[in-house]
Amino acid sequence: MRRREFIAGIAAIAGASPLAAQQVGKPVTIGLLGSGSALSQFQMTEAFIRRLRELGWVEGRNLTIEYRWAEGHTERLAALAGELVRLDVDLIITHNTPPTLAAKRATSVIPVVFATAGDAVGSGIVTNLARPEGNVTGLSSLQPETAGKRVELLHEVLLDLRRLAVLTDVGNPFAIRDVGEVKKAAQRLNIEVLVFEVRQDADIGRAFGMFRDQVQALYVLSVPLLFANSESINNLALVAHLPTMHGVRELAVDGGLMSYGPNWPDMWRRAAELVDKVLRGTKPRDIPVEQPTKFDLVINLGTAKKLGLTIPPTLLARADEVIE
Repeated sequence: MRRREFIAGIAAIAGASPLAAQQVGKPVTIGLLGSGSALSQFQMTEAFIRRLRELGWVEGRNLTIEYRWAEGHTERLAALAGELVRLDVDLIITHNTPPTLAAKRATSVIPVVFATAGDAVGSGIVTNLARPEGNVTGLSSLQPETAGKRVELLHEVLLDLRRLAVLTDVGNPFAIRDVGEVKKAAQRLNIEVLVFEVRQDADIGRAFGMFRDQVQALYVLSVPLLFANSESINNLALVAHLPTMHGVRELAVDGGLMSYGPNWPDMWRRAAELVDKVLRGTKPRDIPVEQPTKFDLVINLGTAKKLGLTIPPTLLARADEVIE
């Protein structure tokens, strides 16, 4: 999708009439701190804005959104979070673990709502899901908890899978636990795991050069750096003839073989409801951290054909979405 199409889409959403407008007194400003880019997060942003509109918050009328995008570069997050704090926004909405931690470090006063975070307690975002305390609440995506399921699904396609590469970002706190869960599941299935860590875009190509001839498949963690480079990763995997497993639907759509994980647009819609509560006076500490209710198995048949793979009919029947 081109940049002007993204801007036009957001403008159309913002200008629409609210379905259940509840007028409020003072216009508010939300800071949206995204780990990826405007285009890569378009569907999530769209879902968020639409739900806000339904709840009575309309851009240009009683709401302003300040967008800050890290473009997959975790090192930019502290500065971007600082910008939003200096703007004195009324609330910060974040995507993924690193932006949430950056926002939490930047302010203990401005409410922070995270639409997705891999391991909210384990990564130090909150101390308790039921009573998060402080100024932060949101939705935990349970990515590490479902890591074993992703390995099992990949094994259903590749019954002879014995060596699995895992591509991870060392700068993301939740990645350690996710990798640990992958290793546990792989051990049960007698699969050897080779972990390759990346810190920047250039490391991805080097990692492929190291593992492409050593493994039979690739597990890609759902972290900002890898999400931002999903198209490149999937292209490299096709050249290396490696089936890929992702935790996010969008990465299967971009050419990965499969994905299994929470529905992110659905989580962003629910995050809008938490934002609405906070803007109307509820303290973040009084809003329990929620968990996903919808998990999607997505299979890209086009990629399977390119790889010469046959997806078992039983697995296709369980898929929530099959991309032709």
